[in-house]
Amino acid sequence: MKKTILPLLTGLALLCLAPADGNAQEFKEHIKKEFAAPNPSAEVLAIYNLNGSIRVEGYSGDKVVVDIDKSLSSDENDGLELAKHEFQLGYDQHGDSIIIYIAEPFDTRPHEWRRDEGNRRDHNYDFNLDFVVRVPFGMNLHVSTVNKGDLFVQDVTGDLSVHNVNGPITIKNAKGATSARTINGNLTVNYVTAPKGPSDYYTLNGTLEVVYPANLSAVCQFKSWSGAFYTDFDDTQVLPAVVTKNEQHRSSGTTYKINIAKRVQIGNGGNLFKFETMNGNIYVKKAIEKI
Repeated sequence: MKKTILPLLTGLALLCLAPADGNAQEFKEHIKKEFAAPNPSAEVLAIYNLNGSIRVEGYSGDKVVVDIDKSLSSDENDGLELAKHEFQLGYDQHGDSIIIYIAEPFDTRPHEWRRDEGNRRDHNYDFNLDFVVRVPFGMNLHVSTVNKGDLFVQDVTGDLSVHNVNGPITIKNAKGATSARTINGNLTVNYVTAPKGPSDYYTLNGTLEVVYPANLSAVCQFKSWSGAFYTDFDDTQVLPAVVTKNEQHRSSGTTYKINIAKRVQIGNGGNLFKFETMNGNIYVKKAIEKI
């Protein structure tokens, strides 16, 4: 039976109006929210940011504690006033999920964009949201941002979906199945125990480094245009490459694209872990055992 999560604190805001760089005016606000999370291993926290960082840390409590530093700025006084009136965050609870997103002037939740939404995004102010979040250890995460921020997750043992575009991703002391993707930035992950399900890691322009326990058994699939795959695990076996053919039909004719992914078995094999970069090396490392 799904559990409904109710917010315990509607919010505490501290306001500040200050000059930004140059002629821009800036409005700052600190927002604090708390949500009950009685069954964290069966619940998901989703944050859909656009500009700014997200930092999530696990702890032994039973609440999700969210601190947000919001900044609005504009070179025009009218623009700043519009931002203060128009820019809104959304907080939704659906069954076992807590969802935090930008609600206005557009909706950052995953959906199919309409043409009129693209027009609404032309506004004369800028915004930034920096999140610091504490969640129960076993919480599942789905967090993303696009610009002006790093993604950092530590001590969260649930399943992780962590996506960035222009910034790095760092995940520490994980245990759950992971999907981590960025375009411009390094991707660094280390696990306390090997993920219990298939996982994938991707960065277009950056180094990809993942550290697993020394007793890892898995199949690693990797692709890189201009990088190489390195591992210090001893018990490895090179498997046959996986070749896939994608067919595309166009007015000029049919084209075919061949993808080749190489595979290495570590230990006795097991879950499939996929690694992909365009311009960077892939490092799959063995954790150093503490004495």
